[in-house]
Amino acid sequence: MRLIIFSVFISFLLLGCSTKPSTLQSVAKVDIEKYSGDWYEIARYENRFEKDCIGARANYTPKGSSIEVINTCFNAEGKKIAQAKGSAYATQDSHNAKLRVSFFWPFYGNYWIILLPSDYRYAVISEPKKEYLWILAREKTLLSSDKKEILDFLHVNGYDAQKLFWTQLDKLP
Repeated sequence: MRLIIFSVFISFLLLGCSTKPSTLQSVAKVDIEKYSGDWYEIARYENRFEKDCIGARANYTPKGSSIEVINTCFNAEGKKIAQAKGSAYATQDSHNAKLRVSFFWPFYGNYWIILLPSDYRYAVISEPKKEYLWILAREKTLLSSDKKEILDFLHVNGYDAQKLFWTQLDKLP
């Protein structure tokens, strides 16, 4: 029985580590000092780890060769219902645009910054398989021109805008 369980575990591990070539591109370079600080989650693809979260805020703080990540989730009343602390590091030769993030060692996930204007007022985050997607901004709202630019970018890059959950940031502190 242990052998079967171990075999299943190894199979899942190997499947999780195998990657098909991705056409997804990250931005060319990210200045971590400029990127650090608070971000509001404007929209996301729904995921299991943000269940019941109608709004979220993220904070990124450089700590030596890594980045401390604190994600805070809020309910419909604007009350904090969850907080996750993790760390991230840039992958080799990614110029800080492709990060690996962990909230539970030794498990890491991809965090690719795929759209970022020069003033860092918003960011679009995904990963090679395009299963996860976040739109973040420095303010609780996006300019309509920024929203259009982001949605056009997502369409061109094969994302389904119908899958986006738009957060309710008006209730966040």
